[in-house]
Amino acid sequence: MKNIRIALLDMNNNHVNQGFRNIKEISEAFQRSSEENVNIKTFDVRFKNEMPDIQDFDIFISSGGPGDPHREGVEWEDKFASFLDQIFEHNKYNDDKKYLFLICHSFQLASIHWELGNICKRKSYSFGVMPVHKTEEGEQEFLFKNLPDPFYAVDSRAFQFIEPNHERFDELGMKIVAIEKFRPHINLERAVMAIRFSEEIFGTQFHPEANPEGMVENLKDEKNKEAMIENFGMEKYLETIDRMDDEDKIILTQAQILPRFLQFAKKNVLKEIKAMA
Repeated sequence: MKNIRIALLDMNNNHVNQGFRNIKEISEAFQRSSEENVNIKTFDVRFKNEMPDIQDFDIFISSGGPGDPHREGVEWEDKFASFLDQIFEHNKYNDDKKYLFLICHSFQLASIHWELGNICKRKSYSFGVMPVHKTEEGEQEFLFKNLPDPFYAVDSRAFQFIEPNHERFDELGMKIVAIEKFRPHINLERAVMAIRFSEEIFGTQFHPEANPEGMVENLKDEKNKEAMIENFGMEKYLETIDRMDDEDKIILTQAQILPRFLQFAKKNVLKEIKAMA
């Protein structure tokens, strides 16, 4: 029986993180529901300088994390850049594809690495359950297939991706599939929220792994609660708490995007194995 091999890249730099716990839970639920043997291994990229060899795995999920996504001259940055290039190049020339999902900090790192646009600091920290809008290409995106427009996702970021270089997107065959909500009263460009980097590589600025329990845990932290009220006001804080358990908000997003990605990757990995047998 074929083993499906998953590498989880922890980008949290030794900070305790609810998001990575959620990624593990989704991966383990996929493992339990699969008839095939699914092996999961975790790599602590930023703190322990660990990086998977792309030949040893079929599927990679790279998490969000704290800090500035621009280079700071540490060793893991070169390794991660090389990892991105290896997967992109491998998929160009090989039938046994490698599947990669990039979340938040990882999404920003990849966007900077491939020179796709301006990744800059936001005026204020964004935290909460936010509407995300599909682009025209996003309407065709199968990972969004069962989601409304807009759909809701957990946003937690100090940086943003604006001013995409459309020529570069065309050159690399990449597509913007989601952008942030339209705010007519604010004269700021809408940030890029999701990219189809290739058939096998997908990334989101938001957190598709987030669940209500994790969000409630985050908001129990007095610092998070105060930051949210300070940034958005009490009304926004209460609205976020209220939206938490809605079946059509983050519960739906969590149930759709990453599980669909894992199923799609598994199906194709198995198809490739059969073709090569």
